[in-house]
Amino acid sequence: MKKVRPSLRVLPCACANLRRAARAVSQVYDDELRGTGLTIAQFTLLQALTLAGEITQGGLGRLLVVDSTTLTRTLKPLERNGWIRRRTGNDRRQRQILLTSAGRARFERAVPAWHRAQDRVRRKVGRRRWTNLMKELSRVAEVSPRA
Repeated sequence: MKKVRPSLRVLPCACANLRRAARAVSQVYDDELRGTGLTIAQFTLLQALTLAGEITQGGLGRLLVVDSTTLTRTLKPLERNGWIRRRTGNDRRQRQILLTSAGRARFERAVPAWHRAQDRVRRKVGRRRWTNLMKELSRVAEVSPRA
């Protein structure tokens, strides 16, 4: 028999509810990704680079709504492992980031684990609400001045 857990109490603060949900969902993804050598933060960067192609660090920060310091800190191990490469852009102050073939291979090996996590969350949320949730979360992210 499946153990029924009580629902979490709704907190009065939108930020608190979103951060709590983000931590809970991140735990699911990190659990599934554990054997791949990637965290969900690293996987997300590789995924964004797969979708965006070569992009400036500022552009990547805007895409993910991540501040420059956090982004730099998260990119360092990816660069150290040879999964991404940075190069100077047309403007010498600009840094372009691109996925290497080793990064693409690491990403592709992690995709099945990511799908398992995605499926776990989708089942919990319910298929009907999933699409709307994805749209609403993107809309909520637009409140950031960095978006």
